[in-house]
Amino acid sequence: MTSELNLDWLISVDDHVLEPPNVWVDRVPAKDRDRAPHMELDDKGMDFWVYDGKKFPSSGLSAVAGKSKEEFSPEPLAYSEMRPGCYDAAERVKDMDRAGVLASLCFPTLPRFCGQLFYEASDRDFGLVCLKIYNDWMLDEWCAAAPGRYIPLVLIPLWDPQLAVKELERCAAKGATSFAFSENPEPLGLPTIHDPSGYWEPVMAAANDLEMVVSMHVGSSSQVPKIASNTPFMANLTWGAMRTSGTMLSWLFSGLFQRYPNLKIALSEGEVGWMPYYLERAEQVLDKQRYWVQRGATFMDHGGSTGVDLDTLDIRATFREHIFGCFIEDHHGIASLAEIGEDNIMCETDYPHSDSTWPNCIQTVRNIISHLPEQTQYKLLRGNAERLYRFTPAAPPVLAGA
Repeated sequence: MTSELNLDWLISVDDHVLEPPNVWVDRVPAKDRDRAPHMELDDKGMDFWVYDGKKFPSSGLSAVAGKSKEEFSPEPLAYSEMRPGCYDAAERVKDMDRAGVLASLCFPTLPRFCGQLFYEASDRDFGLVCLKIYNDWMLDEWCAAAPGRYIPLVLIPLWDPQLAVKELERCAAKGATSFAFSENPEPLGLPTIHDPSGYWEPVMAAANDLEMVVSMHVGSSSQVPKIASNTPFMANLTWGAMRTSGTMLSWLFSGLFQRYPNLKIALSEGEVGWMPYYLERAEQVLDKQRYWVQRGATFMDHGGSTGVDLDTLDIRATFREHIFGCFIEDHHGIASLAEIGEDNIMCETDYPHSDSTWPNCIQTVRNIISHLPEQTQYKLLRGNAERLYRFTPAAPPVLAGA
């Protein structure tokens, strides 16, 4: 190993934070504490979130760190039963050190993966207040608790693109380099990225100008895909990466990357092994079908190709320049790395969810990529993440006994 390449640490671009109970109640006026997200106890002493007249218990699958697979359960889990690293920034760093995780980007839990909670609120003005509180907490407290260890990810008000632009500008000025977006806004009741009226154009223009990465977590459409109405959950969960492939294809043919050359997207927790096939298939479809599409013909009820120049669209180049995949434990994806490209793949650990490799994060990844050149390993472990998110991590800590 060359001295300048430290392959003992990775950067995870997909982890999760379970928000501490005081995030909102400490930051709103006393009169608003009962309507801000807050925690209450049921008659059995189990805590749960309350917001907008609804109750939200914490799923046990969202906080399995420290538990064996045999102990996993979707049943509600009290904060007192969770590993402190789930919700405490300082304790999280200790867990990161143990697992060889140098830095972490964390998606929210209560607000859901792209802030759906506040979009669905009956009072969106107050929802915006709560969303901004979350962003300030993420930037000023969670990330600031350990400088150089957390990549800040913020939320936008999905219901108002102009407000979203203002919030992106505000957060970018405070150091944010990425925001959460939906893999498919349509199931949320929002326009798609192909909306003829250009609903999302102000947001994408701002992301382009501010160099804010659009981070889309699998499940951010608030849907769990079903193969059939009564297909077993485990089959549906295995099939779930199809959501991410659909997101990639939708963006490739959207024209957004042609209009906004600095725009970049990260596809979180979708793995990458499927990418070579869909890139090849997209090229085949473009080659065979683009002529009748350009003539304005329609096929059944499928949407057209508004906003994309099919004559200049280069599938592979567009992918290389704008799209980043993430993997937890994807042997097939690494075997196909030559087709995907070593500059477009990043690591994730999914702490503290049930897909996580913690506490064996660095060992798991190194076992999959150790046959690759060291420069390539470095890119996958941390280099690509540092470049994409314009992030400079802290110096690697010295582990006890190292």
